[in-house]
Amino acid sequence: MADTGIYTSGTVVAYKAGSRASSYALAEAYTNEFIAEAESEINILCRKVFADSSTAFTALPSTTKGILSKATANLAAIDVINYDLSGIGRGEAEDRVVILRDAALRDISILRDKKMQDFLSSGVEN
Repeated sequence: MADTGIYTSGTVVAYKAGSRASSYALAEAYTNEFIAEAESEINILCRKVFADSSTAFTALPSTTKGILSKATANLAAIDVINYDLSGIGRGEAEDRVVILRDAALRDISILRDKKMQDFLSSGVEN
């Protein structure tokens, strides 16, 4: 099995989830699902499909790719953490989730802004 995510990879999700995240939740089958769900959520929230394939994603400007990758990894890492709190502990898990959620919401806000979408896709401020 291979990473099937378009916007990010399981490796980035594992990095964001932290060193004590559940090894079960970090299994490729799970991270692929968590990433697919996060990509769908971002597309719906932004009312735009940024890329429907790895090839289309590669063609995006680097600034857009970076924000999409970060937001997707943060959302997927939240799912990894929530899958099994036993290795992390409730307090630390909550802290991680809050930090990841805030970063994801900030990035999604940037992606949703029409002027920012134009800027990110052209590389030139409007």
